[in-house]
Amino acid sequence: MRLNAYLARAGVASRRKADELIKAGRVRVNGEVGQLNTFVGSGDVVELDGGRLAPQLLAYVLLHKPAGVVTTAHDPHGRRTVVDLVRHESRVVPVGRLDADTTGALLLTNDGELAHRLAHPRYKVEKVYEAEVEGEPSAEALARLAEGIELDDGPTALARVRRLGPGRVELVIHEGRKHQVKRMLEAVGHPVRSLHRSRYAGLTPTGLEPGRWRELTHQEVESLRAATRTR
Repeated sequence: MRLNAYLARAGVASRRKADELIKAGRVRVNGEVGQLNTFVGSGDVVELDGGRLAPQLLAYVLLHKPAGVVTTAHDPHGRRTVVDLVRHESRVVPVGRLDADTTGALLLTNDGELAHRLAHPRYKVEKVYEAEVEGEPSAEALARLAEGIELDDGPTALARVRRLGPGRVELVIHEGRKHQVKRMLEAVGHPVRSLHRSRYAGLTPTGLEPGRWRELTHQEVESLRAATRTR
């Protein structure tokens, strides 16, 4: 695997931070200073500042994200992060993002390859959101959401939409743009009051209290891998 991925698997830093360590000349592979294009094999010895590193076991965690927590590994403003909630022996990081005030299903892992595939639009990973909105969306508004909304960064893809109750709507999308669901509903005249992701890639937080997490089962991990294999 590439050196920055190895450092991430070893729990040292994110891939981006790992690149900075490599550029600073602090990482050696078999005694030689590592480069950004260095690949690490099973028999190679990797050291950071003279200390030998070893990759962690792959870990997959589903968190029921509560409101008021930011989706990042470290927040420069000192706010509580999702990583603070998941006390795991392996260094797991979130796959994608949920706004601080959005609740629901969030996957964290140290499997960089799978995380990259899940986030890539080509695999069309489904995300299901339940939104409480201002006003009562009309059938026309729901149809517009389903057919695609023109946003400032381009039109959204087709979505599945249904009414859950008074002022409550479910949207099923496979894109992951910033604030996408909120912007879509704002565009049809129904700003979001609260937003919950009820399902991500088939994973649901049902049975988990907000702020609690669990390990994925082997079957769930294999399902994620199957969903992101090249078609």
